[in-house]
Amino acid sequence: MELTAATARHYLVHVFTGIEHVLARMDDETVNRCPEGWGTNSVAGLVVHCCELAPSWFEMPGLGRESNRDRDSEFTTEATVDELRARVAEAVARTHALIAEFDRGPTATDHEFRAFLPGGDRSDAALVLHVFEELFQHLGHMEVTADALGR
Repeated sequence: MELTAATARHYLVHVFTGIEHVLARMDDETVNRCPEGWGTNSVAGLVVHCCELAPSWFEMPGLGRESNRDRDSEFTTEATVDELRARVAEAVARTHALIAEFDRGPTATDHEFRAFLPGGDRSDAALVLHVFEELFQHLGHMEVTADALGR
């Protein structure tokens, strides 16, 4: 079985197209609201989180670079739908470029974050699958959030 850069780019576009579909259901007020209940996030916070997690995972544990990511603030970000769409476009472009670099190598299979990958698998394929696991999980969160807010 082979996991190619082209396949990774295809799934990157696929998941962010799903995020765009959720944003199409939202307005500038609702996109920043959280459903009632403990531990919920707004669609805006989830979008920003996804826009940061994809490139940062290819940069840090992927290519061994430092990142200035502030994960905690991602979930509290407020933005308009248009601002979020711009962030999505930027994240897709940035991640596309990083996937190309990642594919060429060398990669940082010894990066400490790879210890969190299931089964102790530090391979490049495991890292790519983890990124998409997280992105699709959060797309589901966005869809449920939009449903809960009646949008």
